[in-house]
Amino acid sequence: MTWTDQIGNLLKQYTSGGAAAAPAPDVHAHFDQVAEAAPSSALAEGLSAAFKSDQTPAFGQMLSTMFNNSSGEQKAGIINQILSSVPPGTLTSLLSGAGLAGILGGGTSTGAPQVTPEQAQKLSPEAVQQLATQAHNADPSIVDSVSNFYAQHSTLIKTLGGTALTIALAKVAEKQRQA
Repeated sequence: MTWTDQIGNLLKQYTSGGAAAAPAPDVHAHFDQVAEAAPSSALAEGLSAAFKSDQTPAFGQMLSTMFNNSSGEQKAGIINQILSSVPPGTLTSLLSGAGLAGILGGGTSTGAPQVTPEQAQKLSPEAVQQLATQAHNADPSIVDSVSNFYAQHSTLIKTLGGTALTIALAKVAEKQRQA
């Protein structure tokens, strides 16, 4: 039995205008079922759709919410993901613009600095929001990179709330329907 066989009926309720509808009362439980059955690539596409939606807060704000709820390891992982995705020429200005140059250092001879969990714990959600916003302005594809990272940590996606989960499930349902 494939993952789409397991959750196909559940996803059907998100195919007819699900992204525009109010979140279902049990959207969190539905998301748990999908996260358990679907491949992380499907979750990443759903999360990316939620990040890009005009029905949800801006990317930087949403990322800041997930960062704030992350463990030290997860915080370091996402910051390192963002920093490694930024073109080398913009890294210094990005760190300075987000007020992080002193905290994270200026990088290494091989590119972006590597943030430890201890360093990541010291970053404020506001600084991360600013970093994410500036990284997104420099390279909009950062949304897909971040989505792939957080698809591995699906419980954090739930911190974005019902609207974001509804949009994510609608995207998963759309891809499943096309398959």
